[in-house]
Amino acid sequence: MLDRTKAPEFREIGNITLKEPVKKRFANGLPVYIFHSPEQELVRIEWIFENKYLDAQSENPLLNSALSALLKEGTMTMSSAEIADKVDFYGAFLVPEYSFDITSLSLYTLNRHSQVLLPLVKDILTEASIPQQELDTYLRNNKQKFQVSVQKNDYLARRKFYNLVFGESNRYGRTPKLEDYDAIDRDQLVALYQKEIVPNNCTLIVSGNVSDDLINELEQIFGLEWRSETTCANVDHPVLFQDAAGLAYEEKENALQSAIRLGARTISRTHADYPALQFVNTLLGGFFGSRLMRNIREEKGYTYSIGSAVATLKHTGFLTIATEVGVDVTNATLVEIEKEINLLKTALATHEEIELVKTYMEGSMLGSLESIFSHADKFKSVLLNDMGLTYYSYYMEQIKTMTPEKARDIANKYLDFDQMVKVIVGKFNQLEPIHQTVVN
Repeated sequence: MLDRTKAPEFREIGNITLKEPVKKRFANGLPVYIFHSPEQELVRIEWIFENKYLDAQSENPLLNSALSALLKEGTMTMSSAEIADKVDFYGAFLVPEYSFDITSLSLYTLNRHSQVLLPLVKDILTEASIPQQELDTYLRNNKQKFQVSVQKNDYLARRKFYNLVFGESNRYGRTPKLEDYDAIDRDQLVALYQKEIVPNNCTLIVSGNVSDDLINELEQIFGLEWRSETTCANVDHPVLFQDAAGLAYEEKENALQSAIRLGARTISRTHADYPALQFVNTLLGGFFGSRLMRNIREEKGYTYSIGSAVATLKHTGFLTIATEVGVDVTNATLVEIEKEINLLKTALATHEEIELVKTYMEGSMLGSLESIFSHADKFKSVLLNDMGLTYYSYYMEQIKTMTPEKARDIANKYLDFDQMVKVIVGKFNQLEPIHQTVVN
């Protein structure tokens, strides 16, 4: 019997082994990665497309997000209601997703329903009609959401942050305006659909209880019957431009809180220092016991939540720190953030603090591998960055061998408060200097 008066025995996390997929290539060139797990009843099939743009000089991510949302809203033979009813009838889920770099369509189902549902997905990927009525509904709903969102300080701060860090003419920095929704028309979406949703721009990842019959069906429907009529060129590297470091301030007369967001472009997952930078970010603001949380939430009581993150994109990466604080402590919060960054650069973290972050990050990695779908997700993350699963062994080794000295060196290499873009929406006493130039 379990003795609940004794704490569980502590054990260090050893090497974490990720499952390798079985790789295939269908007759039309479509690459397929298979993660088989017989104990998992479900199967997940992901069709992943790299985002394309109608005009490389004017990248409009709003078109891509609209296309993702409207993919399953009707085909030449089925209405959106008929598609939804059929998916529901078989207890399946059909989920379109959009991110900065990819658009995907994921089907969750049981093997025995594949003969009905795979032709349905094929119909969506080859015969989507993008009905005008559904487009009108989508635009109307999203314009209403937009009008609500722009009343929120944190939304405005996030928009301005992306504008300043990446520039406003590319897929990462361009944020929608209300009039942009009115500029979308069905012909644009059809043209983008024909350019983007094609087999030579697709990667297929199949995970779960993957039977041989299912693979044969997939090969017949999406390998032999699905052909590309046009050549799909590689996506050009976006032209990125970060504005000069400074403070972008938008005053809200009746604001009770100020939204603060600051950061800068930085390295991505493909850089050798990325795991170490993730460690330093975790120490700074990446978990509940981080320095920013202890200082600004627990000791000062300026906010309920503050956090930092290092995010990787296909063509770049960025560091961001975000919080909302009372308007009377806006400047004081910036001062404390600067202080914590400078402490990381000048004073060694304690051995206990380093070990705490190691344990947290190793535990997070282990906890993120709860199912075969999680293994497929980890693989997808490196695949889309042209990397292999050996990255995770390297990542864990870098975390395990982190020292106070290396953490300080990485902080000095990648964290520079003076060079960060700072955005404040709310109220800010500019008479209290933070040694920054105010920009509009």
